[in-house]
Amino acid sequence: MAGQEEQASISPASAAERDAMLASVYDDLRLAAARLLRREAPFLTIQPTELVNEAALRVIRLDRMTWADRQHFFATGARILRQAMIDAIRQRRARKRQAPDVTIAGTDGDPGFDVEALDAALVRLEAASPDMARLVELRFFVGLSVPEIAELWQESESTVKRRWKAARLWLASELQPV
Repeated sequence: MAGQEEQASISPASAAERDAMLASVYDDLRLAAARLLRREAPFLTIQPTELVNEAALRVIRLDRMTWADRQHFFATGARILRQAMIDAIRQRRARKRQAPDVTIAGTDGDPGFDVEALDAALVRLEAASPDMARLVELRFFVGLSVPEIAELWQESESTVKRRWKAARLWLASELQPV
């Protein structure tokens, strides 16, 4: 029984490390949430701080997660932010019968996408290429630019641009109306 309790709880050192990383990315995630909600979902009643706080609570619940570095933590935070937004959209649709689709405007001249369709496509993309799925998350849901992603990933901008082009082509084929 004691062994089970030990596995379920996080060590104080790990909790302190997690909390420090959360504090270091919190403002960046809040800015991303504000940008996303202002631009893409202004009719949602959730505020950026609420969205990031929900994401932070979900991160804290990841007891057994270990963080390689700030980049890994930020990527996880971005994914959880995306999930929290999708949950908010689904809750809104559940409350209203004919709630309109929530779309995310495309970047670089791409058309906009229904958020839930994009989320489903990202799940499929992650199975094929986890790196491209992270890139799409960071571009669409966090709103980072190619240079910002290159800096975050410590890669050249040309490499990120190449991956972004491939990801956009994949998304275009996946999200075409049938």
